[in-house]
Amino acid sequence: MSEFTRPGDWPRATEAEFGPPRRGEFRAAPEDFVVEEILGFAPEGQGEHLWLWIEKRGLTTLEAVRHLARACGVPVRAVGYSGMKDRIAVTRQWLSVHLPGQSAPDDLAARLADCGVNVHEQVRHPRKLKRGVHRANRFQLRLSGEAIGDDLEARWAWLCRRGVPNLFGPQRFGPAGRNLARARALLARGWRKRDDREGMLLSAARSYLFNELTAMRLIDGNWRRLVAGDVVILDGSASQFSVVVVDAELSERADRLDLHPSGVLWGTGDSLASGQALEYERALAERHADLCQGLEQAGVRMARRALRMRLGQPRLESAEGVAQLDFHLPRGSFATAVLRELIDHPTLTLPVEG
Repeated sequence: MSEFTRPGDWPRATEAEFGPPRRGEFRAAPEDFVVEEILGFAPEGQGEHLWLWIEKRGLTTLEAVRHLARACGVPVRAVGYSGMKDRIAVTRQWLSVHLPGQSAPDDLAARLADCGVNVHEQVRHPRKLKRGVHRANRFQLRLSGEAIGDDLEARWAWLCRRGVPNLFGPQRFGPAGRNLARARALLARGWRKRDDREGMLLSAARSYLFNELTAMRLIDGNWRRLVAGDVVILDGSASQFSVVVVDAELSERADRLDLHPSGVLWGTGDSLASGQALEYERALAERHADLCQGLEQAGVRMARRALRMRLGQPRLESAEGVAQLDFHLPRGSFATAVLRELIDHPTLTLPVEG
């Protein structure tokens, strides 16, 4: 079993095949990073909640939520959203606001436009928009720099065939990893909801542990291959099952990205893994006992996440030193995890001390 890398300096899957990637640039302007939420269903057209299809620039999702609540004269808790979208980007997503028996302000779109939120559609629905209900996100990214060329195209083709390590992106950990440092301090003294109302710090700690586990399996070369005792997740679904013995059929299904090995999102409860897969989790718990014990004491429930993600509908076009990427990712997966396999850029690493 592998040793851990320096905290935050997680390995790349493509590096063994192609060596380190070359320097590249992205997000030179918000239009270079476009994210569009794919809901997977349509609002019904009636109900107590007004759903809005919005486009924002230079705002976090929570900032857009606060603007909508203020414009409608309701508390922030009356506003719903499915996913957190990037600030330095052009992002399109749904928000909902609870307006039972009342209409939205006539100038709602104008008020939001003044705050940098453009409303493209308004439709009613019986229920509040809940976290994590969207199916996927579509990304349209523009890259430049010395990385553009045959090397990037070869790495891209490899990722399309083999999949991408499903690492949490550096934005999950805050600028310079400060959310992780705050999480360590909070868990050390005992997590309380009043200190972490959105659960952001709990999420940072769990995400970091998942990335550390994925790094171990990247080093050992089995992040996309099944090992004895793995819990596998079917591609495009939440269905999962445990594997005692890895046979030829299961290996072939993993090779064609029909299913993926999973890693633990730490919390209370017994792991579904066994054998070699469980040994990785035990090594993680020994290495990061403070975070694991803090999460258990906080009462968060153990869960699973696929170690690998498939690029949906991938397309790459390049000309005159600029590459345009277009792809879908499952909800909860990060485009920055794809980018770090293709280019070298300082914002794609996590500068923290473990």
